Amino acid sequence: MKDLLTLVPPLVGLKGNLEMTLASRLSTAANTGQIDDPREQYRVVSSNLALVQVQAAVVGLLAAVAALLLGLASGQGLDVVEAQVLCASSVLTASLAACALGTLMVCIVVGARKLGVNPDNIATPIAASLGDLITLSLLAVVSSFFYRHRDSQYLTPLVCVGFAVLTPACVLIAKQNPPVVRILKFGWFPIVLAMLVSSLGGLILNKTLYRPQFRGMAVFAPIMCGVGGNLVAIQTSRISTYLHLWSTPGVLPLWMKKCWPNPCSTFCSSEISATSARVLLLLVVPGHLAFFSVVSLLESQSVPSDRTFVLLYLLAGLVQVMVLLHLADVAVRLAWRQALDPDDHCIPYLTGLGDLLGTGLLALCFLVHGLLWTGARLGGPLDPAPGPS
Repeated sequence: MKDLLTLVPPLVGLKGNLEMTLASRLSTAANTGQIDDPREQYRVVSSNLALVQVQAAVVGLLAAVAALLLGLASGQGLDVVEAQVLCASSVLTASLAACALGTLMVCIVVGARKLGVNPDNIATPIAASLGDLITLSLLAVVSSFFYRHRDSQYLTPLVCVGFAVLTPACVLIAKQNPPVVRILKFGWFPIVLAMLVSSLGGLILNKTLYRPQFRGMAVFAPIMCGVGGNLVAIQTSRISTYLHLWSTPGVLPLWMKKCWPNPCSTFCSSEISATSARVLLLLVVPGHLAFFSVVSLLESQSVPSDRTFVLLYLLAGLVQVMVLLHLADVAVRLAWRQALDPDDHCIPYLTGLGDLLGTGLLALCFLVHGLLWTGARLGGPLDPAPGPS
């Protein structure tokens, strides 16, 4: 089922659309003292978890439909049984992942608040990293189960009908909290658009995976997308928390009004956001090198490991994170000036764009490496440590 490959980035990207947005919302609520009262804490937590379940069911179904449509547009046929398997797998995976990660985020944010630690620095990266692992694992298990039982006439339709029945109950729970009601009414556009952008990254992965020069790309794609999504979500959440503490929606602080962000001010100024951007950018190379070492040890026969590829890979990672951090600086200011909450309107766009940008840069990295390796074989070795044949 090749459409499952197209489904991977948008489903993994749900961590940015849902779980990381939830973590950022809860972190902002914790830092502003909204969950210190036990009764208010229960109301905020229950309504946010119900909201995430509604979003997961709807976006999971839309992601499956988008994968099927992209497959049709690229010339693949449509098998009704496989379409049912794809839809049921997507909805159930998204819902289970949202439930597990949402519960974990609540525990982390509440625990961090009690310990006096800033949840922005803990909850968002954990949501991102565990989101990849849990979502991919659930997708593998759930889709394998449905595929083995694809001859059962009622199994996959019953799953979809079951979620259609549960969704209104979750909507009623979510309506306990007025800010969540506002997200329920007007917060669909960012997450649906981010899902569509992530699906384009999935189409790139689908089209390149079986070509020899892109061998090993599927191993690196979650790492490249995950690192960029983690770092830009941390930066967005920190700037959003600062604005919630020291300003009011629609009004930017004076120092933000004086200078509109450019790449130089994003990384080289003396402001707090620039300091955190520099720290996050410094994490890219050692982080990717650590992940690359693990992948090379586990998959040494299926991934390129020569110096040329490593340099291209690190360059792609740096370009991705630099672009995302600068866009985060711009997007948060634009959202706040329009009286929109950056936690809900910026993180989905940025993580979705990170998936597309990461997958595209990774494909370019493999393509350039293949061209250089072909040139080296024709004109003499450029690197003593070749990649895979």
